[in-house]
Amino acid sequence: MKAYVFPGQGAQFIGMGKDLYESSAEAKEMFERANEILGFRITDIMFSGTDEELKKTKVTQPAIFLHSVILAKVLGTDFKPNMVAGHSLGEFSALTAAGALTFEDGLRLVAKRANAMQKACELQPSTMAAVLGLDDFTVEDICQRVSDVVVPANYNCPGQLVISGSIAGIDKACELLLAAGAKRAIKLNVGGAFHSPLMEAAKVELEAAIVATEIKEPICPIYQNIDAKPYIDSQSIKHNLIAQLTGPVKWTQTMQKILHDGATEFIEVGPGSVLQGLVKKIDRKIETSSATFN
Repeated sequence: MKAYVFPGQGAQFIGMGKDLYESSAEAKEMFERANEILGFRITDIMFSGTDEELKKTKVTQPAIFLHSVILAKVLGTDFKPNMVAGHSLGEFSALTAAGALTFEDGLRLVAKRANAMQKACELQPSTMAAVLGLDDFTVEDICQRVSDVVVPANYNCPGQLVISGSIAGIDKACELLLAAGAKRAIKLNVGGAFHSPLMEAAKVELEAAIVATEIKEPICPIYQNIDAKPYIDSQSIKHNLIAQLTGPVKWTQTMQKILHDGATEFIEVGPGSVLQGLVKKIDRKIETSSATFN
């Protein structure tokens, strides 16, 4: 069984999608439609901009979405998922590729999400940190002991958990985590505390847009971040998309559930190969690859 997985923020690189644009008329048309919808030429930044421009949340998120969804589209009949999942932002790419969202609606929601998150980041200085070498329970326990806002945000793979919160909260948590035996606790170069209560303002803004958008039944189950379970009904999918902004990305649990449900091959659709590396840390024997268009 084939599981197609879609990356989130951090997978971007300058030049992403350029090969698709130049080699497929269908891809070129979709990229140009995206430029119109967004109101600026995101393709210029993606193909030949600067790292600084590309890593702005309002650019990064639609850029990764576009690369992933357009790649899935041009695969045509080769895109035959038995299950899909996306890491954070990638959940929107997965839903669009699986036919639950139209390309235009998916892009508009991602743009809305990115702008809302950017605004929430500007409201309150906050950050995230990657914690390596501790079990999940220890990290969760230490987060609860810190008086400032700090929560588990991304369960990426066993021994790698990203925490999110106020700057003071993250600083204190990192100090305690290192004392508890973490190999590393590294503050990340991100705009704010994604997947934490500090994204509440963004959640409120995005909720109205998601509720107003038609979501159809996808062509296969989508395993969602918030609880690592498979869904096909639109109301549950909407509820989980909204909850995802302030809740954790349970990626380890999602991959374990997909494996338990019979996946034998993981195909990453979009820039980079981060998700393949995370899957290998859960099960070294599993077959992984990147989707490619020739």
